[in-house]
Amino acid sequence: MQRFLLIISVLFSSLFFTQTRLNLIPYPQKVEFQKGEFIIPESFKLDQNLPKKETEYFKKRTQQLLKFQTAKGAGVHLSSGKFCSKCISDLQKPEKYRLTVSPEGIKIQSASENGYFLALQTLIQLFEEYKDSGKIPAMEIEDEPKFVWRGMHLDVCRHFFTVEEVKQYIDYLAMYKLNTFHWHLTDDQGWRIEIKKYPKLTQIGSKRKESMIGAYVDNTFDGKPYGPYFYTQDQIKEVVKYAAERHITVVPEIEMPGHALAALSAYPELACTKGPFEPATKWGVFDDVFCPKDETFKFLENVLDEVMALFPSQYIHIGGDECPKTRWKECAHCQELIKKNNLKDEHGLQSYFIQRIEKYVNSKGRKIIGWDEILEGGLAPNAAVMSWTGIKGGIEAAKSGHFAIMTPGSYCYFDHYQGDPATEPNAFGGFTPLDKVYSYNPVPSELNAEQAKYIKGVQANLWTEYILDFRQVQYMIFPRLLALSEVGWGTADPENYKEFEGRVINEFKNLDKMGVNYAKSIYNISGKVVAANNGVSYELSTSQNPDGIRYTLDGTEPNVNSQTYQKAIPVLKSLTIKSAYFENGQLKSAVSSQTFTVSKTTGKKIMLEQLPSENYSFGGAFTLIDGIIGNQRQLGKTWLGFNGKDVVATIDFGQKTQFSEVYFNTLDNKGSWIHFAKSAQIFISDDGTNFKLIKEIGKDEILSAKGKIKLNVGNQNSKYLKIKIENAGIIPAGNPGADSKAWLFVDEIGAL
Repeated sequence: MQRFLLIISVLFSSLFFTQTRLNLIPYPQKVEFQKGEFIIPESFKLDQNLPKKETEYFKKRTQQLLKFQTAKGAGVHLSSGKFCSKCISDLQKPEKYRLTVSPEGIKIQSASENGYFLALQTLIQLFEEYKDSGKIPAMEIEDEPKFVWRGMHLDVCRHFFTVEEVKQYIDYLAMYKLNTFHWHLTDDQGWRIEIKKYPKLTQIGSKRKESMIGAYVDNTFDGKPYGPYFYTQDQIKEVVKYAAERHITVVPEIEMPGHALAALSAYPELACTKGPFEPATKWGVFDDVFCPKDETFKFLENVLDEVMALFPSQYIHIGGDECPKTRWKECAHCQELIKKNNLKDEHGLQSYFIQRIEKYVNSKGRKIIGWDEILEGGLAPNAAVMSWTGIKGGIEAAKSGHFAIMTPGSYCYFDHYQGDPATEPNAFGGFTPLDKVYSYNPVPSELNAEQAKYIKGVQANLWTEYILDFRQVQYMIFPRLLALSEVGWGTADPENYKEFEGRVINEFKNLDKMGVNYAKSIYNISGKVVAANNGVSYELSTSQNPDGIRYTLDGTEPNVNSQTYQKAIPVLKSLTIKSAYFENGQLKSAVSSQTFTVSKTTGKKIMLEQLPSENYSFGGAFTLIDGIIGNQRQLGKTWLGFNGKDVVATIDFGQKTQFSEVYFNTLDNKGSWIHFAKSAQIFISDDGTNFKLIKEIGKDEILSAKGKIKLNVGNQNSKYLKIKIENAGIIPAGNPGADSKAWLFVDEIGAL
């Protein structure tokens, strides 16, 4: 009987919780609903003893919702409105707060202005949600973030954004309780910060003769001069002050030793070769980098002196990523330096470079943080790592007692597509939809409890090669910023994603009021290929009522009278499925289109000997036999990417199957370090153990086919098909990323 009563109690509590779930983002750690409600008065009188900057911010944010008067004496309030910032003994953490809403009033308790400010963000959302009804349910919220670093990055080098736009960006972070703004200020394509000791950095390095446009593989340019664009030191101070008033730390990034073309264009004597150089017009990675000689270090120290005078942040980001070693290998000075300091190789020279910079930064009372390539050759003693190539760098840093910020491209790169690439603006590549961001856990399972303490937080990055203006910035960060905020706060619940999606859609009305150009991808039809009956089926879903989905199978545009979606659509032959969402007879979404090319491998069992890179692993091995041919201009969800690895795939037909042709596609996009395969081999087997080679092609044949490989293998009849596609290996000199591992991209493996 007691067990039965307990179950009833839990079910009742769960039902009550579901019915009273708040539309807050990020969701608080603890919410307790109480009896009664707070009636929102006509106007408020605010205690003059409240923290002034934070309270003024609150008044400005709510001026459309609420009316305020200022009390002359402490504790004088109108009606039942009560705001209190006095702390109590159990609220000592700077970002912890307690917000109590009762019929008598509203009370905020925190140990710091920071906690008070975070509480105000929650309160603003409550007022926005309940202003129309005029009453807020009584509740007590006790809340604090899980991670101390909750960041967003903005690249202003590829495309520049004004001071006012940067302030808007910071406002978005504040609204959703992020606390770190990572400002990417220098790169190959532009130097964006005034350095008074070196005026040519902005005179020459802040402009370029033209910009790349369209997909990278198109290799086209707009022919229009870009710049000069940069921030004066007074503007930098203005932004830093603005952010501080919102309890946001601005972390500047000054790239070194790579991504230095804009700087070398101004001061070519800092390179290993004589130049001349110019700021890059293409995107990607370039061989000319800072030469590790005394005059270079003196230059960088002087630059950092001015940077540190502008930015009071504990950490200074020094980049450290994607530094080709080509010039260092050819440089007599670099080779002598390697020998003199008993360094192993050029990777050791990278470590020497970073450690020398770190010593200088440490001498000024600051610390460095860099991308995970700063692990090359040994990590600087006090450095923190920003893990972007995956989670490996963060794991390595944490296990060695270094702080890490987790920002893996597969979850946290907001320059990736967030919906069907065919219906989205041109993006860098990848596929990172809202639900994937929300599913991210910044603490790798490989770490024990003690090591996990070194995971300082999480950050998303916005690189702007393909982001031309601020409206597109808004489009790329919203609504993914909302998922990031809840991940960073530590209350994301991927198992209950649909509930979060509902809160996101509710938040859209506030973004509409602000005029934010957010992506509406979650309204569009989402398609998922699944294995079914020794083949594949196509599942359609939407954030709306699924009864509104209409689709066609003949490639025509769907309309309100088209087939109503009820269950997964069997894909029995090559066809194009088009789908859209309709409401009250009106089209409410973009039309989604998916073409299937069915072959004898489609939907069969597949095994990969080596896994793809985390950044380009959407769908896993199944992506290679799902019936979808990849678009060579979009590296979205239809390609698998392998960094320095071969593709070795074994397909089990299930029974002996006749075929005479095998096909696959591979990519060439050297600016992104992606190279055609070096060779390919086709094998067959009847037992899955003993394989026979039936076809082999080399690099010349792959080049002549431009990566679209169709191989006549004769009349075959086997149960297993194995294909080995060889990675190009180490990128040769003269190419972007020389001396680094090449990427191999593969889409569908088919047999006819």
